[in-house]
Amino acid sequence: MNDLINLDPDFWRSIFDSPWAVVVNILDILIVAYLIYKFINALAGTKVMSLVQGVVLFVLLRFLAQIVGLTMVTYLMNQVITYGVIAAVVIFAPEIRTGLEKFGRTPQAFIQTNNMTEDERLVDALMKAVAYMSPRKIGALIAIEGTQTLQEYIATGIVLDANVTSQLLINIFIPNTPLHDGAVIIQGNKIATACSYLPLSESGNISKEFGTRHRAAIGLSENSDSLTLVVSEETGGLSVTYKGEFLHDLSRDDLEAFLRDKLITAEPKKPNLLSQLRGGRRHEK
Repeated sequence: MNDLINLDPDFWRSIFDSPWAVVVNILDILIVAYLIYKFINALAGTKVMSLVQGVVLFVLLRFLAQIVGLTMVTYLMNQVITYGVIAAVVIFAPEIRTGLEKFGRTPQAFIQTNNMTEDERLVDALMKAVAYMSPRKIGALIAIEGTQTLQEYIATGIVLDANVTSQLLINIFIPNTPLHDGAVIIQGNKIATACSYLPLSESGNISKEFGTRHRAAIGLSENSDSLTLVVSEETGGLSVTYKGEFLHDLSRDDLEAFLRDKLITAEPKKPNLLSQLRGGRRHEK
């Protein structure tokens, strides 16, 4: 402890001896800080975190006892620290193993970064859900909020506040389940509600072959700038409405092109680390 406090002046001079030494020492500090951050982040919410907090408090008390001059207390606490580390490794072996496995997967995850934006993930989830539901004639009604709020209709549904995934969308619309009636409303790339009621269009120009889902989708497009996707329960056909526009009997490719055009904000993709190391650059099509 005294050695840490009374560092030799030569030590401090060596830190600032040259610009290169300053850069290396700053890099050293940043690496240690990052590792500590990742360590704390990995332990957050686990029972090991309680142990870490206890150990930190115990070490602080040990230093306080040494500063005050409590020799016997300091000696006993040193013994506890020495053998406590061994005991902790034995007791928390499963958690330590799990943490090391996560740490081992980090480089691979870092290199193989997912360059999909939130909007692209939304379109991907919608298309995967449609690919499953359309051939099986599972009816679906999905409204995606635009700049105008859909809070009036969100209030009529069952709150989910869940991430948009194809699996969840499929499960919601499986027939004879509690949530399959009504519409799913997506707000801010999250499923805000299921089983919501949308306004039905009163237009007399809608063909009788289109049912309640289609009328609800058209009605919403007449009252907002939201985009609404419909899967027909009778035919499995795909339709979409947007700002009063009603497109029906779309192919999956046409639907995906429409969703990408309306939902994905154009922005340049950053090349992943592997591409940078190879000197390559991904070009947008």
